[in-house]
Amino acid sequence: MAGIVVVGAGQAGATLVETLRSEGYDGPLTLIGAEPHLPYQRPPLSKKYLLGDMTVERLYLRPLTFYEERGIALRLGQTVQRIDCAAGLVHFADGPQLAYDQLALTTGSIPRALPAEIGGALDGVYTVRTLGDIDAMAPAFQPGRRLLIVGGGYIGLEAAAGAAARGLRVTLIEREKRILARGAAAESAAYFRDLHQRHGVEIQEGTGLTRLTGQQAVDGALLSDGRKIDADLVVVGIGIDPDTRLAAEAGLVLHNGIAVDEQGRSSDPRVFAAGDATSFPHDGRRLRLESVPNAIEQASVVARVMLGQNVRYTARPWFWSDQYDVKLQIAGLNTGYDRTIARPGARPGAHSVWYFRGDRLIAIDAMNDARAYRLGKGWVEAGLSPDPAALASPDTDLKSLSAA
Repeated sequence: MAGIVVVGAGQAGATLVETLRSEGYDGPLTLIGAEPHLPYQRPPLSKKYLLGDMTVERLYLRPLTFYEERGIALRLGQTVQRIDCAAGLVHFADGPQLAYDQLALTTGSIPRALPAEIGGALDGVYTVRTLGDIDAMAPAFQPGRRLLIVGGGYIGLEAAAGAAARGLRVTLIEREKRILARGAAAESAAYFRDLHQRHGVEIQEGTGLTRLTGQQAVDGALLSDGRKIDADLVVVGIGIDPDTRLAAEAGLVLHNGIAVDEQGRSSDPRVFAAGDATSFPHDGRRLRLESVPNAIEQASVVARVMLGQNVRYTARPWFWSDQYDVKLQIAGLNTGYDRTIARPGARPGAHSVWYFRGDRLIAIDAMNDARAYRLGKGWVEAGLSPDPAALASPDTDLKSLSAA
């Protein structure tokens, strides 16, 4: 019996092997990770860990003894070179091959990098994705140093918050007309623009990067408007892509990620996938989600399917972001919205933005407004919508609203 092999030791991979054991699987089980670390949480990396408020041990999802006691073989710091689906073999860059009866790919995503020809390979240029990334940049995050952040999405904004809290002088550029252009409504973008500016972050919207300057290490940047600015270090937050290399080379079907069905099965019946790297059926289309909840919930379903249970994954998208003392909570997907309603919360700084398609509520952004988030999330997931006119009235108490 070759057993089950899981490639990718992030949140999805760790959840998958844990669920397999908790659901009664007692065969050989191997978790492979390219990083040398135990599976760990990613969200705190650019926040508490970067600020020194969290130790590496607290990042780990489980201690080493957890895996040892459950007979989960860890092969960390090892790179899978290729997968032979016909033979049921995993080949490594070095070392013997590993056979499998069933395989799960939880390979996650890869941050987009700046091209080397515009300075992306200079020293002092970082991405924010792995523990190694943060360990490499943390010593450079010193008060008074000049940081340029390229990209005004959530990755860039979270990095800006962490840097500003460390006393760096932060400039953030976004080539689109506004920050969060692809991820949030103008009202949410305005809330976070104001938040960052009040913490001393300079935000330049409608401004792209022409190239970074410097010989070996970065010392500045030429911007699309012709200006040159000085920079001691650069953080690149221009998005991530699904890590589909192994799947593509193995001949698996791709569609904005590894294409899987509602049970997480790929085009090869013995190969499953979960997490950021996958796209799956959702509301008549294929959806790929980059979120911890999706990784956990989808991986849990995949583990049960691998054990013969007839279960299916139904996504209930929700996300969060922590910036300074603001917790942003998002429920639903705002794709295709044609109307937004912004409401102030009951406490100073609390705010919510409600997304509608016609009269249907499809998503909510809640900033330091837990009550609005709880109500909105419940309505979105139940397919219910409050009356938009009542919601828009500042005199309406949320508790008094009903949804149909």
